[in-house]
Amino acid sequence: MNTSASQAFIPMSRLKKMKNYDFRFKGINFVVLMLIIAAGAIVQNMLPVPSRADAVVRPDIMILITGLVIGTIMMARPTWSTVIGLAILIWIKTQVFYTDHNLWPMYLSCYTGMLIATSIQIAQQWEKGIILRLGKFRTLNGPGFFMIVPLIDRVDRFIDHRVRSTDFRAETTLTRDTVPVNVDAIAFWLVWDAKMSVLEVEDYESAVILSAQTALRDAIGRHNLAEMLEDREQVGHEIQKVIDKKTDPWGITIQTIEIRDIVIPKGLEDAMSRQAQAERERQSRVILGTAETEIAKKFEEASRAYQGNPTALHLRAMNMVFEGLKQKGSMIIVPSSALDTMSLGAIGGLTSFAQTNKEICAGANDQGEVEVDEPGDQQVNPA
Repeated sequence: MNTSASQAFIPMSRLKKMKNYDFRFKGINFVVLMLIIAAGAIVQNMLPVPSRADAVVRPDIMILITGLVIGTIMMARPTWSTVIGLAILIWIKTQVFYTDHNLWPMYLSCYTGMLIATSIQIAQQWEKGIILRLGKFRTLNGPGFFMIVPLIDRVDRFIDHRVRSTDFRAETTLTRDTVPVNVDAIAFWLVWDAKMSVLEVEDYESAVILSAQTALRDAIGRHNLAEMLEDREQVGHEIQKVIDKKTDPWGITIQTIEIRDIVIPKGLEDAMSRQAQAERERQSRVILGTAETEIAKKFEEASRAYQGNPTALHLRAMNMVFEGLKQKGSMIIVPSSALDTMSLGAIGGLTSFAQTNKEICAGANDQGEVEVDEPGDQQVNPA
């Protein structure tokens, strides 16, 4: 069995250990036991002590110590065989160490305390106890307080009716397209009939987990890897129906199966990553080509508006030049035909002349003063 399955069976191993009981012995049972034994110690103390007492400890003190020992042992192993063994040990001990004492209060309090304390049982709100009488199913008791007949009745187990979550795994299972995958899943289930869950199947928790693992492997083999990755919910629903059909006669309902993780080989993961990257690049190229086509159509529609209307074209060209000249240090290159059309030749010449004039003046100022009377006439006065 694989490692994940053994990890999933940890709760079952704990449950099997807890099956070694015939009743529950908790704090309330311990208190009842000590109260009855304390009453016996009081009665024992009222009895006269023989003149020759060879016991090391007084009988009433010994009763209280015996009660503490009994309670501790029964909390560790609450079975009827333990009760019978303790009763025999108490009798042997008193016969050896207290031969001259009248010990009927000790016997009565210890035996009565053990029987009454073990007959008191309490089930939690979400639990029901399975009661067997001489090995035969008798009834379901709980939640709350109930009594059993000592040495005859046995509480086989307490069934939890709450929703449980159990994780399971299918390791290295081939999909329909022969891809090895490891799949982790979670099952949410509950016991709706405690009687059937005990009488129809030996260990219903391990049965549920093994059924879930088998159904998961079957589902993986029926689907491709792409289907497993894209539609986990549908795969989980299929597994849930298969398991629920099997567990319904056991009084167990599988509510949902959730696929938690799908692990694929590293090499295949890299290949799929490259494939996804190539697909994204192809989509981006398609989107860019579509945008270029739409832009070309828009330009075609705009050209129809300027066709046969030179004034509109002239205004549009001047607006483009104006928008470009607004930015400092910008340079615009336009065809000469556009300059002639917009009468920008003279404007361009005047602008160039003014710029050249400013540069000449700046150079002359470095050597002396420059006086400009008219455009084209310059006088330089040396310093």
